[in-house]
Amino acid sequence: MRLPAVRSLSLLAVTAAVVTVGAAAPPAQSAPQDARARPAKVPVAVGYGGAVASVDADASAAGIEVLRQGGNAVDAAVATAAALGVTEPYSAGVGGGGYFVYYNARLHKVFTIDGRETAPRSATETLFQENGKPLPFADAVTSGLSVGTPGTPATWATALDSWGSRPLGQVLKPAERIARDGFTVDETFRSQTAANQDRFKDFPATAKIFLPGGAPPVVGSTLTNPDLARTYQELGRRGVGAIYQGDIGADIVSTVRKPPVDPKATRVVRAGDLTTADLRGYAAKRQAPTQVSYRGYDVYSIAPSSSGGTTVGEALNILERANLSPKKATDAQYLHRYIEASRIAFADRGRWLGDPAFEDVPTGGLLSQRYADSRGCLIKDTAVLTSPLAPGDPRHPVACGGTGTAAPTTYEGENTTHLTVADKWGNVVSYTLTIEQTGGSGIVVPGRGFLLNNELTDFSFAPANPAVHDPNLPGPGKRPRSSISPTIVLKDGRPAFALGSPGGSTIITTVLQVLTEHVDRGLPLVDAIAAPRASQRNAAATELEPALFTSATRTQLEALGHVFTLNPEIGAATGIQRLPDGRWLAAAETTRRGGGSAMVVSPSHGG
Repeated sequence: MRLPAVRSLSLLAVTAAVVTVGAAAPPAQSAPQDARARPAKVPVAVGYGGAVASVDADASAAGIEVLRQGGNAVDAAVATAAALGVTEPYSAGVGGGGYFVYYNARLHKVFTIDGRETAPRSATETLFQENGKPLPFADAVTSGLSVGTPGTPATWATALDSWGSRPLGQVLKPAERIARDGFTVDETFRSQTAANQDRFKDFPATAKIFLPGGAPPVVGSTLTNPDLARTYQELGRRGVGAIYQGDIGADIVSTVRKPPVDPKATRVVRAGDLTTADLRGYAAKRQAPTQVSYRGYDVYSIAPSSSGGTTVGEALNILERANLSPKKATDAQYLHRYIEASRIAFADRGRWLGDPAFEDVPTGGLLSQRYADSRGCLIKDTAVLTSPLAPGDPRHPVACGGTGTAAPTTYEGENTTHLTVADKWGNVVSYTLTIEQTGGSGIVVPGRGFLLNNELTDFSFAPANPAVHDPNLPGPGKRPRSSISPTIVLKDGRPAFALGSPGGSTIITTVLQVLTEHVDRGLPLVDAIAAPRASQRNAAATELEPALFTSATRTQLEALGHVFTLNPEIGAATGIQRLPDGRWLAAAETTRRGGGSAMVVSPSHGG
């Protein structure tokens, strides 16, 4: 796709930035990192010894520090994630969950961890209903009802125990230091705080950290979180049992069951029913990845409870039969196919995807080429499908057909964060973690320094269509459906590239578009990440970022029958790539969310 000049940043144009990145990464025995020594933030870096890409420079530097000290990709991923819990606390942290995808270079095999939050054992299908009607979404979010059992600490422990080379306490040290000494507030952090000010002020523990002096922190100021530093220190000393069987967990439960609201607040904050038994019973799940073949690549991602791997995989299988190269397809023709494949895959997602411990999820059928072909023949070059589109049945594929009644795609919060890591041995991690909405539930655990998730609002509050079975209604101990899509792509059994993104249900379309822009359209990875995005999720209108919304391509697509609406920003991807000469390339956003941070251990000069 042809990019507007402001959004295009080719590898040749950023080679000069590589030296800056390497110089900014802290040495193995670095001085305490504080606001005055903030690393440079650049979107691409190339070199040896390993790579880290995230949305935040302090977090990427934490991962690089662990790699330089001899840690592997898993160690560095946990260190980066923990640092994001400090500098991106409205998107991630120990109060949330996520999905971890790992390539083991020695075994040439991909493993995954489902670290999704779970509903309390008392949860029923009517969790978010009162008097037979769904709660207003905002009321449900800012409440104890929305908080699921956190999965992030268990994910870290499972990953380190399975494949790490450093203890938890060691890899938490960079994040503990950032929390204690502080980080520099940027415009993204300030604006996200301001957007949440009305609810943050109603919780004294939240306001104490994020509204210093009663207002959002000023850009350029230093924000510290000594409570979180102590929490990390305790986790490092005692392990994650401090959450699942210990005093931190007891504080989480009491906060959920009796939200600590300012007595002067007028907000009605509903209590949740999380118990210490829910925490004791939680386990992160090691499970097999999803896998599809695409243009000679093997694409691996996360299986249900996330819908990411199956939905991206189904859409890729649908696109497999079309030649999307610039020589064979114009920008409009490529986007038309991409949009329609997304529409179809989302129709199937809504009908079939839920927690496999509770639902019969036909994962194999959804990922079969036979089923993709039966659905892909719905796409016409000269017409547009109508949403909501009816789902198909992967157990009984019918050519160009759908079954049952269509149901709209339910809402999903859009704030999450993603990191991608590689090490000198060739191991790779693609890890997306979240607390759901920007700022999660809005409730900080007093004295602990972290926000609690509102992940349970990812459940359907009521069936999307009463005539269609909804696999994503709440249930006891159930994991809500996710769109998280951390992806690792292999070529001949070796890493080619890896990527992922935040963005709620737009995560799926972001990963799909970046992957096809890179593989089919031939864009360098950093350009594929920067390219203006479209997102179709079985809705009447397709969302477009501004550069596409004002383009001639939009006019060409509207002539086919497409309907568009403007979305200022879709996703915030990061990725890494193994270059043919053995170097790693780390890539992040050029402008979205203020731009991302790509770093390598040992920068190389020249392209």
